[in-house]
Amino acid sequence: MDSILVKGNGPLKGQIPIAGAKNACLALMPATLLSEEPLTLTNAPRLSDIKTMTELLQSLGAEVSSLQDGQVQALSSHNIDNHVADYEIVRKMRASNLVLGPMLARLGQAVVSLPGGCAIGARPMDLHIHGLEALGAEIELKDGYLHAKAPRGLKGAVIELNFASVGATENIMMAATLAKGTTVIKNAAREPEIVDLAECLKKMGAHIEGAGTSDITIEGVDRLHGATHPVVTDRIELGTYMLAPVIAGGEVELLGGRLDLVGAFVEKLDEAGVDVTETKAGLKVKRRGDRVKAVNVTTEPFPGFPTDLQAQMMALMCTADGTSVLEEKIFENRFMHAPELIRMGAKIDVQGGHATVTGVDRLKGAPVMATDLRASVSLILAGLAAEGETIVNRVYHLDRGYEQVVRKFSGVGAQIERIKGS
Repeated sequence: MDSILVKGNGPLKGQIPIAGAKNACLALMPATLLSEEPLTLTNAPRLSDIKTMTELLQSLGAEVSSLQDGQVQALSSHNIDNHVADYEIVRKMRASNLVLGPMLARLGQAVVSLPGGCAIGARPMDLHIHGLEALGAEIELKDGYLHAKAPRGLKGAVIELNFASVGATENIMMAATLAKGTTVIKNAAREPEIVDLAECLKKMGAHIEGAGTSDITIEGVDRLHGATHPVVTDRIELGTYMLAPVIAGGEVELLGGRLDLVGAFVEKLDEAGVDVTETKAGLKVKRRGDRVKAVNVTTEPFPGFPTDLQAQMMALMCTADGTSVLEEKIFENRFMHAPELIRMGAKIDVQGGHATVTGVDRLKGAPVMATDLRASVSLILAGLAAEGETIVNRVYHLDRGYEQVVRKFSGVGAQIERIKGS
């Protein structure tokens, strides 16, 4: 099993290109199931999760071609001959459940295994089921599979989510594009990935208003057509690499970075003593002093502080001046990286959904283990600020959400290498 070796070696300088968003692309790819015509996605990230979604779509009969070194995904679903999303594929990645709504809308039936992914919380399917049943679907859970059918087609409805779930919003929105009549999703997720999916669906002929707000209105159409759409910039990769010069020192420009994608995150960086400035090519980041100030963080749905940047922010707070409290309100198991940071000399006390971090002058390199996708990169960031060598094990998590991570870090001067396992 591969590992990553990091040596703390001082300030970073240069540019890091930011890829297309993993979470956006994983919702855009199943949208091909809504139409017989081709869908082309540009600025696609090159990640193992994208390969998993490709495998799933191909198992359903879709044609998927990876072009231009993986940065273009060409999809066609003119011949869907299978409506069963098998456990052996779905278990690898939670976003696999996003084939449910499109298949139900276009084919009138779908059998989808309950999903897998990182072990960071329950993330139940209840909201997806509730929303699709409101549209007229009949759904039954049997032997670990959701058996869904809509023999009379789907019909528009007013659906109020009791939590602003991104996945449920995406599944319901895609299904509603081909439903008869008007659908209104209340308390909808507002993330940029939702807006990106809506823009793509509109290019395919869908009638959608309100994406990016709490109320999304979809007027169903008889059919959707093909389209070409660029995947939005990955705000989580952006935020992650923004922290590199803050932790290690120096100044780095993030190519393709946009302030509107990371507003709440940038507010916390400013409070901590970090300068973020817009450039023609993206965003430039550097800390104002030798050490950042401790700040409190509470994760919230967009436009609040992203849960997917909490682990990375904790790594920064480990060497901040003062004591910070990080409150995790999205996923209940998302402090599993804390014991690994403690191995590096961090002072962290976890009590339920709160982690109290008292900054230390310097972390020390140690062998550590990645427990999930975002935890893995937080340990690499911590390694940039540590004395000596840090070895991050189980980095297969990393490959799910960060492309060419060693190349991007080393391109700005970090001493980092991937060590192949036996």
